[in-house]
Amino acid sequence: MSLLELIERADERALAAGAVACLERCLPPLAGPDAEPLRPLWASCGNGQDWAIRLAAARTAVDQASVPDGPAELVRAVLGAAPSDFAAVPLREWADACSLVALRVHGRFDAPGGEVPPDEEGLLKAARSGEPAAVGPLVAGELQRQVRILEILAETTGTAGSGAGLREALDLSTEGRRVLRAVMSRRARGRG
Repeated sequence: MSLLELIERADERALAAGAVACLERCLPPLAGPDAEPLRPLWASCGNGQDWAIRLAAARTAVDQASVPDGPAELVRAVLGAAPSDFAAVPLREWADACSLVALRVHGRFDAPGGEVPPDEEGLLKAARSGEPAAVGPLVAGELQRQVRILEILAETTGTAGSGAGLREALDLSTEGRRVLRAVMSRRARGRG
């Protein structure tokens, strides 16, 4: 099943967690290695309890982080557009936007010098639809993580293992964050 199909079929829990996971993986451009501004928001992904309160806190934490321009602005903007309602329709739109932002951020680090590919929109649309697309290794890995997270969450919806599904999604997200952080570090050493 393609990423777009998984987003279309996902429930509120999977949409919220999938979106937060996308942003979590993009945090290296936003904050230092110890910053975890989205961590409290994960606790609301299971049932939406305190979603609006935790979302406001996450926005404040991200806004207060010392951030460079560029990809970080994409993440800040999409977090600012997150719905306060824990409902499928607004969360689906937000999850879709978060998915695109995460792929774009990873694409910036795939490209030498951070240039945007000429047909970025078309490539990402094809990749998210399950069609073959000439994307770089970071984008391909991010796409696989997004699909796997939504699959895990779909498999555990309404089961006693739903909390474990969220934990596994967080673990996959943390792994992806480490990958991006390592790429950023190598790039910075290459410039310095």
